[in-house]
Amino acid sequence: MTTAPPKKLSLKERYTLMTRDLAWDTTYQPMSKVYPQVGYEGIKIHDWNRWEDPFRLTMDAYWKYQAEKERKLYAILDAFNQNNGHLTVTDARYINVLKLYLGSTPPLELMAARGFTNMGRQMVGAGPRVACLMQAVDEYRHFQTQIHSVSNYNKYYNGLDEFAHQQSRMWYLSDGKSFFDDAITAGPFEFMVAIGFAFEYVLTNILFVPFISGAAYNGDLAAMTVGFSAQSDEARHMTLGLECIKFLLEQDPDNLPIVQRWIDKWTWRGTRKLGAVGMMMDYMLPKRIMSFKEAWEIYFEQNGSALFNDLARYGIKVPACFSQTVVEKEHVSHQSWIGFYMKSRAMSFHTWVPGPEELDWLSEKYPNTFDRFYRPTLEHWDKMEKQGKRFVNNTQPMNCQCCLNTIKYNEPDDPMSTCFRESVYKGEKFHFCSDHCKAIFDHEPEKYVQAYISSHQALQGNCAPEGVDVTANDFDPARYMNDFWRLDPRATGDFNGSDDQKNFAAWRAQATTN
Repeated sequence: MTTAPPKKLSLKERYTLMTRDLAWDTTYQPMSKVYPQVGYEGIKIHDWNRWEDPFRLTMDAYWKYQAEKERKLYAILDAFNQNNGHLTVTDARYINVLKLYLGSTPPLELMAARGFTNMGRQMVGAGPRVACLMQAVDEYRHFQTQIHSVSNYNKYYNGLDEFAHQQSRMWYLSDGKSFFDDAITAGPFEFMVAIGFAFEYVLTNILFVPFISGAAYNGDLAAMTVGFSAQSDEARHMTLGLECIKFLLEQDPDNLPIVQRWIDKWTWRGTRKLGAVGMMMDYMLPKRIMSFKEAWEIYFEQNGSALFNDLARYGIKVPACFSQTVVEKEHVSHQSWIGFYMKSRAMSFHTWVPGPEELDWLSEKYPNTFDRFYRPTLEHWDKMEKQGKRFVNNTQPMNCQCCLNTIKYNEPDDPMSTCFRESVYKGEKFHFCSDHCKAIFDHEPEKYVQAYISSHQALQGNCAPEGVDVTANDFDPARYMNDFWRLDPRATGDFNGSDDQKNFAAWRAQATTN
C-alpha cells in the first residue's frame, strides 16, 4: 500500500498556520484586561479577523529576506570605508547634512521600534500583532544601519559623537523627539495612524527617495545604500499604515470622526518635522537633485491627493492643513536655513551662505518667492561675513508648545509677518507657530503643557552641567548651555575656516596627489 505524499501547503495556508492559528482567546482573564488599551480611545473593533495582512510573511521567510539585504549592505559599507569613501563626497559641506541626519533620524527609528513593540503587545488580532513585530525589527535595523553608515565619518570630522546625548536636550532636535514622544504615549490606534500612516505613508518618501538620491548624487555611497535598503522596508510599512486606516474605517462608522481628527493632527505634525529635510535638500547638498518644492509637489501633493481621494469613499476628507502646506512649500526651507544660520554657535554642524550659482539655482526653483524675500537677506549676510562681521543671534528662541519648532514661519497669507498664536490654560500662556498647532494643543492641553522646551529649561536653570550652582546670584544660563549639550566648539559656527573644511581639503589633496 502506497501513501500519497503530503500536500504542499500554499503560501497563504503556511502563513495562516504560523501566525493566525497561533492566537487564542483567553479564558481565566477577560480579553479586555489582557488588552486594556484597545478600548480607551473610543475605537470600536467588531471582528479582528477582517484584518488583511498586506505582506504575508512568516518570521522564517522574513529573516532570510532581511539577512540577504544585510550581507549586501555591509559589503558596500565595508568597501566604502576601506577606500576612504568619505573623501569622494562633493565637498566637506555635505558632511554637515550627515551631522543633522544622525542627530535626528536614527534616534527616531529607535523610538519607532519601541512604539511598534508596544503596539504588538496591545493589539488583539494576530494579524496586526505579527505586522507590528516585523516593523519593530525593521526599525531596529534602520537605527543600527544608519549609525553604521555614518560612523566612518566620525573618525575624521567634528560634531558626530554626541548625537544620543543631544537628541533629548538640543533645541533643534526637539521637534522630532516631540513627534515620537507624542505618538508612543498615545493609544495603539492613534500610534498606528501617526507613524504607520501619516509618517510612513504620507511623508517619509521625501526623506528616503529625493534626499537619499541627493546623497548618491554627492558621492555618499554609504548613506545611499542604507537609504535605499530602508526604503524597501518602507514599502511594507506604508502598506501596513494604509491597511490600518481602512480596517478602522470598515469596522464601525463611529470610528470615522476619531480617525479624521488623527489624520488632520499627524499630517500637520509631520509636515512641521519635514521643514529640516527641505533645508537639507535646498541648502546643504552641494549638488542638488531637486528642490524641496518639487519633491513636495510629487510626494505630498500628487501622491497624497491620490491617497486621500482613495479614502474619500470611507468619508475621509483631505487634512485641514493641506492647503497651508501648498503655500508654505515656497518658504519653509529658506526660513529654516536662515533660522539655523543665525544660531550657528548653538548646534553641532556648520552653516554658510550659498554661493552665487547656488543662489541662482534657488531663484530658478522658487521664482515666486526667493528673490523677493530671501536672497537679499543672504546676500547681505554674505557681505557682513566678508567684512568680518558674521551675523549671529545669541538670544534664546521662542518655541511652539506643540511642534516645538522655533516660531519662525510666516502667516499663510503674508510672507512678511511671523505667524504667532497663543492659548491660556490654567492661567498660563502658551505660544504656537500656527493655527493647526494651537488647535492640537487646545484639544488635549495636558499632553503638551509637559513639553520639554530647551530655551524654557535653560532660563529655569535646568540646563547646567552637574556641580554648577544654579541658585547663585551670578548664574548665567547661557554660559553653561554648550557644556550641557556636550557641544564640540569645533563643530559650531560658519563652515568657512572650520577644521572640517581645512582637513577635508588637505586629505583630498593628499589622496589625489598620491
